[in-house]
Amino acid sequence: MTETSPEQTLRVTAAVFTVALLVHGADHMRRGMDATSALVNTLGTLQLLFALFTVLLVFRGHREGARAAVFIGFASAAGFTIVHLLPDWFGPLSDSFINASPSAGVTGFSWFAALFEITADIAIAIAGLRVLRSRQMSVA
Repeated sequence: MTETSPEQTLRVTAAVFTVALLVHGADHMRRGMDATSALVNTLGTLQLLFALFTVLLVFRGHREGARAAVFIGFASAAGFTIVHLLPDWFGPLSDSFINASPSAGVTGFSWFAALFEITADIAIAIAGLRVLRSRQMSVA
């Protein structure tokens, strides 16, 4: 049996991460962009751009792809947790699914999409860390 290299794992994880981005984005489109504040929409758009750039770096085999994966993965996981999974303590920075109003359109799919995204965020960050660690070990 052949062991999967950290770079291969990162590429597979980046593919799953891309699917999670699309699923989460689809939920936002389903709910309507007016279900979230302008701040959440702006930050979400910036996250999406950085995430897609990271995926591009990973699939092109760019040396900084792993570092970008660590950054966007952990930053996204923290951001989505704050925005969706904590109570509405953050005002315009919140799209809390906890006790969401009916007008927010939060469904089981919303929960699935957010948790899938957060899990994929953590996975790509860990995969990026594995690549960075393997590079350090090969230098030593």
